[in-house]
Amino acid sequence: MKIENVLSGFVPEPRGRDGLAVAVLLARQAGARLEVAFVKAPAWSTPGPARAEATAWAAFLQEQAEATLAQAAELAGDEAGLVAYTHRGSGRGLVELARKRGADVVVIGSAPRGRRGRISLGSTADQLLHSSPVPVLLAPRGYAEDPPAELTRLTLAYRRGRCADAAVKGAAGIAAALDLPLRLVTLVEAAHRRHPLGEEMLTGMRDQAMADLTAAARGQRLRTRVDVEVLEGRSVAAAMRAGTWERGELIICASSGTGPLRRVFLGDTSIKIVRAATCPVLVLTRQA
Repeated sequence: MKIENVLSGFVPEPRGRDGLAVAVLLARQAGARLEVAFVKAPAWSTPGPARAEATAWAAFLQEQAEATLAQAAELAGDEAGLVAYTHRGSGRGLVELARKRGADVVVIGSAPRGRRGRISLGSTADQLLHSSPVPVLLAPRGYAEDPPAELTRLTLAYRRGRCADAAVKGAAGIAAALDLPLRLVTLVEAAHRRHPLGEEMLTGMRDQAMADLTAAARGQRLRTRVDVEVLEGRSVAAAMRAGTWERGELIICASSGTGPLRRVFLGDTSIKIVRAATCPVLVLTRQA
């Protein structure tokens, strides 16, 4: 996967600054162009006596867009491109804009009212995560308050199955583009440990997971450094807590194999990973 054009959706709120902070890091490290977009609501087009009110509303929307992009420019720097795009839905607007601008990734922040340091999925993320033609990068709430100086490692949440090879190849390509080490991690849920055969079943799951990880990593070793690890817990969230996560970590998840080809479509396990993550999460499009 190439990263030459990064599109960051921005709003004049903490979530907008969180997403932009990750976008700036990614673009800088990849040597990519950064474009910051504000999706504004459409103006009314009511004829007759209401035209004057509609004109005032359109002027307000334009002023709001200009002020928002001016704030984004202060945060992103002079080299970032700025664009105001009109659409009724912010997520769908970013999907359209990503196609038109040839973006390689779309970046947004967490929905408001979520837990600090976690990712909460709102309407914008929901629209992107079920239709984006390019990968979607999500920033945890509060990320902009103390961002790392750089990204330091990529971790792919790996699960053998449909689309797994394509996900490893995509993650390895990103790691090579950013000159970062890659880690493949499989989450093993130990919910049946108390079953009479639970420990035996769990041992088999661990062994199989490690064998799958080793096989998946073997073909990538010539391109970038690849480590493998099995994380275990009673749930996906508990398994995530069992792992060690660097301050400059970026997690990569594959889209569901049941989703449309070359689109982002978040599956049940990936949703749990996104909600449990304490670092940004990149969701790839389905490639096979």
